[in-house]
Amino acid sequence: MSTDLEGLQVAILATDGVEQVEILEPMKALRGAGADVKVVSLKTGTIQAMNNDVEPGERITVDADLSVDPELFDALVLPGGTTNPDKLRVSEDAVDFVQHFVDNDKPIAAICHGPWMLIEADAVDGVQLTSWPSLRTDIENAGGEWVDEPCVRDGLLVTSRKPADLPEFCRQMIELFGEDADEDEEG
Repeated sequence: MSTDLEGLQVAILATDGVEQVEILEPMKALRGAGADVKVVSLKTGTIQAMNNDVEPGERITVDADLSVDPELFDALVLPGGTTNPDKLRVSEDAVDFVQHFVDNDKPIAAICHGPWMLIEADAVDGVQLTSWPSLRTDIENAGGEWVDEPCVRDGLLVTSRKPADLPEFCRQMIELFGEDADEDEEG
């Protein structure tokens, strides 16, 4: 298992309303491990991050809009914030982007409300995962098994509940992405 993610291309799918700490902390952890991280969004320019869904935070630079080829990326991060995934899940292009990672067995890390995108991409049936508690019924209705744990790993998916879980989420995300990078080198 590698925590050296040198050469790994990671997309973070986010838009206006993303929870600031849930995009910046994974980005920092991934870059610290050597990954090349790009923010992909519905639009170019910047997106407005939020603190606790109510206070505007930083503006985050977008590296690519959804016209980018998802094949360019090895892994995907889905941060939360209530409005971020709610806006993304009604975009066919955003759902198709996530679906690419699911269909091609690429690792995905999702936190808080981010698993809404996994539901839209039909990626939770038979999977154990966690999220912000209000998604429990949505996950269960989509065939997933929701558990109340700080961080849950099931196959190529790591999920977490909330910002307080970020240290464990980032550790397991890097572990998962590193394992996948090791398999690509061997395979």
